[in-house]
Amino acid sequence: MSMQSKKEGHGKLYRTLTYIFLIFLAIISIVPFYNMIIGCTHDNAALATSFQMIPGKHLLDNYHRLQDNVNIWRGLANSVVISVIYTAISTYIGALTAYGFAKYKFKGNKVLFWIVLATMMLPGQLGIIGYFQEMNNLRLLDNYIAILMPSFATPVMVYWIRQYIDAYVPNELLESARIDGCNEFKIFNKIIFPVIIPGVATQAIFTFVGCWNSYVQPSILLFSQEKFTLPILVQQMQGVYKTDYGVVYLGVTLSVVPILLLFMFCSKKILESSMSGAVKG
Repeated sequence: MSMQSKKEGHGKLYRTLTYIFLIFLAIISIVPFYNMIIGCTHDNAALATSFQMIPGKHLLDNYHRLQDNVNIWRGLANSVVISVIYTAISTYIGALTAYGFAKYKFKGNKVLFWIVLATMMLPGQLGIIGYFQEMNNLRLLDNYIAILMPSFATPVMVYWIRQYIDAYVPNELLESARIDGCNEFKIFNKIIFPVIIPGVATQAIFTFVGCWNSYVQPSILLFSQEKFTLPILVQQMQGVYKTDYGVVYLGVTLSVVPILLLFMFCSKKILESSMSGAVKG
């Protein structure tokens, strides 16, 4: 057997093993979601006896009990409104701040940027007590404004987009726009922002998911039942002495499905951003 044939044989074996390993990882990733969806069709008795692999007949019963316990659709609407507004503010303000760091050279530019990076190292839970007291002093507790205010300062967004602007926005583009008489906001809105949309879209998706899944901050800042977000309502389904797991599975499914749909429809943008960074590098 020639050396070339041996190399081809090793290459085929390597690819086969790689595919088998990736398929195995895919199955491991899918099983929890499948179990969650199947679980919401069974009652407690079936879920307590064995691991269920086949859909049951209690989906409507679980849904009616879910509706009796919490207003799940109101919570879903609250989560959508908060997540969309939070993501829009965070994306625009973060991109505008990143543009300033990337293209305006002023005294203390690097120091301020390193301070922004330093805040990324601090867990958000460290400041929750101080933030609660501040919102209490401003009388913004039990108000969505208290949830949305952190969106004006998202260091991860600033860092990511600043690197993207440095890589893909040449200074000549800005200079030609200024010669044509564009002011700075028009340059950003009409020229810069369309160029950086792939990078912005990727970070916006991650921001939306993070806000959608946020539990600690809303549970501390919101008190009214009609203002609760979906994660809080899902947690309320768990009883102190007894938990209706079929109802919990259904609530979790309703919470996860929008995120899965978001990734399905926006995965192309994430791949475009990742591949553009790889090509540039």
